[in-house]
Parts: sequence; structure tokens; C-alpha cells
Amino acid sequence: MSDIFTPFTQKNVTLRNRIVMSPMCMYSAGDDGKATDWHYVHYGTRAAGGVGLVIQEATAVEARGRISHQDLGIWSDEHIEPLRRIVSFVKAQGAAAAIQLAHAGRKAKLNDTIVAPSAIPFDDNSKVPHELTEADIEEVLEAWRQGARRAREAGFDIVEIHGAHGYLINEFLSPLSNKRTDRYGGSLEGRFLFLKRVIEAVKQEWPAENPLYLRISAVDHVEGGLTIEDSVQIAKMAKEAGVDLIDCSSGAILPVMPKKIFPGYQVSYAEKIRHEAGIATGCVGLIEEHTLANEIIGNERADLVFLGRALLRDPYWVLQAARLRNRAYTGPRQYERGFK
Repeated sequence: MSDIFTPFTQKNVTLRNRIVMSPMCMYSAGDDGKATDWHYVHYGTRAAGGVGLVIQEATAVEARGRISHQDLGIWSDEHIEPLRRIVSFVKAQGAAAAIQLAHAGRKAKLNDTIVAPSAIPFDDNSKVPHELTEADIEEVLEAWRQGARRAREAGFDIVEIHGAHGYLINEFLSPLSNKRTDRYGGSLEGRFLFLKRVIEAVKQEWPAENPLYLRISAVDHVEGGLTIEDSVQIAKMAKEAGVDLIDCSSGAILPVMPKKIFPGYQVSYAEKIRHEAGIATGCVGLIEEHTLANEIIGNERADLVFLGRALLRDPYWVLQAARLRNRAYTGPRQYERGFK
């Protein structure tokens, strides 16, 4: 039976264990979107701390696709070298390196024009976004393609497409934010079309031998929004389009919180999608204890466990878990005496 320390292989990438650093925005870049020493230390520390995969925070494929003016970007070739420096160190520590390519859509809090599938603001305090024309969509798809090229040139092992949390792809998928009457709206298949074309654009530049992940909001937590049954179908279509793993989160299409939040509250989404869509999944959501993480992997509820806040508090969560589970130390030799 697998546990959190069982390696996980997809295509030509093998993770040393099943623990993933979930992408978490640091809002620590300058307006140029370039990675800084903060990002180098932040990601490098978690790699040294033993995680199997480090996923870099949402990195905007367009300047207007940032959540804030402090977001990381990948809309220019000038972004490649600072990212390559991070990737090199992460890999040197034995972790794999991934990047989450993103576009904030109507949730961008910028001075510039923001865009969305429909001219519907996120909330009463948000701008009314420009509704993307079909010609506009072609430009955005090209930005995704170029972002994937730059991610490849920076040396990342895995690309994750951000299709969750109320950002642009999620806005196309959800009937609460997509009111289009053209081919990008209407049925679930129509609302999936933008994501399908993003996947196709990314695959034009992303190596076939490297995994491609997709993060989704499996449910909208709002009546009339996406359901888990919808997301099973989305996962099936994404798998057919070439996605290798679904990273299962939920919510944030509207400023509404889930009714119940508890450790592992989103694991059931990953479990259902894994078994019904026949695709590998990752789970996230207040997973703090190694015992819960181990149960998830051992009972085949998900293939990977994504940790967020737990790794902000303790970059060495994996090394601590190994010690508590009487596993051999596999961290940096410089820290070994601290875990004896």
C-alpha cells in the first residue's frame, strides 16, 4: 500500500514523495513581474525541506492577467532567467519544480482594463470587466502558449494551468460568470471550450514527455454554479485534451465561503474525480497532520497531497513527518543532526 513517502511517476518526472507545495501567491514581485531573492529563498527552503514537488505561485501570462501589481509574471522573455535560478536550486535539493500559469480575469485588481468572458464584475467593489471578443480570446491563447514556452525554457518539470478560484478559466467554466451566447458559452461543453483551447495552446510548447496539471474549483458553493458532477465531466474532457492530473480545490467564483470547513474538507472532490474520471488527482484544504495525509494516499483517495498553510508555518513538514513515522532521513546533510 502506498503512503506519503512512496515515489510518484508520471511520464518522465518522478516525485520523491507525495507531498506538494501548493501554489500560494506571495505578492512580492515588483511591477515588472520578475522573481526576486524572496522567491528564491521561499521556494528553495521548501525544496530543502523535503517536499516532492514545489509549485510556484500563480504566474501571470499577461500583465493584465495579474491579481495585483505585485504578482509574478511570465509575459516577457525577461522573466525567464530569474525563474531559471529558482528552478535550478529547487532541483538541486531533490524536488521537482512546477509553475502555475494563470490569468486573473475579472478578479484582477489593477489600474488597467481587466477582462472576462462576460461583463459582470466579481462583486460590488470590483470593476466591470471588458467582455472578451473572439479576437481578444485568440490573443489571450497566444499569451498562454508563450507562457508555456518560457516555462519550458526556464527548466520547469511540470506546468499547472490555473482553472480555479474565480479567475479567468474558472469564469468561463462557471454558469454564474459566463453568460456568453457564442460558442464559448451555454452548455458545459461550450463553457469548457476556452479551457480546451488553453490546453491545446500550452501543449504546442510544453514537451509531451512532461506532465501537465490543471487546478479546478470542483464546486462553486453557490446554487446554480458548478457541481461536483460537472467537474467530473470537466476532468474527463481535460484528460482527453491531454491533462495528466487534476488539482482539486473549490469555490471563489463569488465572495462566498463554504458552509463547512474542516481538515481535508475538499478531499472528497479529489476522490470522486479520481475514481469517476479515471485521472490522477491532488487534494488540498487544511491538511495539517501527517496521519491525515497518509490516510488519503493509503486509501487511494488522491495521488498527491498539496500543503499550503502548513508549509508556510513549517518548511520542514516533510522531514518532521519522516521522523515521526520512523523513516530514514533524506534531507540536506547540513540539517541531519537536527532530525536525529
